[in-house]
Amino acid sequence: HVQLVESGGGLVQPGGSLRLSCTASGYSRGCMAWFRQAPGKEREGVAGIDEGGSPYYVDSVKGRFTISKDSVKNILHLEMNSLKREDTAMYYCAADLSLACRPAVLHSDYYFFNYWGPGTQVTVS
Repeated sequence: HVQLVESGGGLVQPGGSLRLSCTASGYSRGCMAWFRQAPGKEREGVAGIDEGGSPYYVDSVKGRFTISKDSVKNILHLEMNSLKREDTAMYYCAADLSLACRPAVLHSDYYFFNYWGPGTQVTVS
C-alpha cells in the first residue's frame, strides 16, 4: 500500500523560503514529483526527480527551487527560495513507477501519476 504525506507548507512573505517534505511509504522507485494547483487553475508540474536522481524543473521555478530525495529515509524534499506571490498554491507530492519522469513533469501530465499525497498549502503574502 503506497502512501505519500506532505508537510512543511505555510505562510511566508515574498522573498522568503520554505522546505516541503513528502514521506513515502510502500514506495521507493520510479519518478517522484511535486505539482501545485492554485484556485481556478490547472494542476501544474513544478519539479521531479527520476530513479537515477536526475532533477527536472519547470522554467518558472528554475534557480529558485531544488528537489532532492533521501533514498534511505524515502523522503522527497522541495527547497523553495525567493518565493513569489504567484507560487501560492496547494502543493502535492506524486509518484509513479513507470513514467518517463521528465516529460510528465515538464508537460504537467498529472493524470499519468498513480500515487498522490493530500497536499500542503503554500501561501506567499
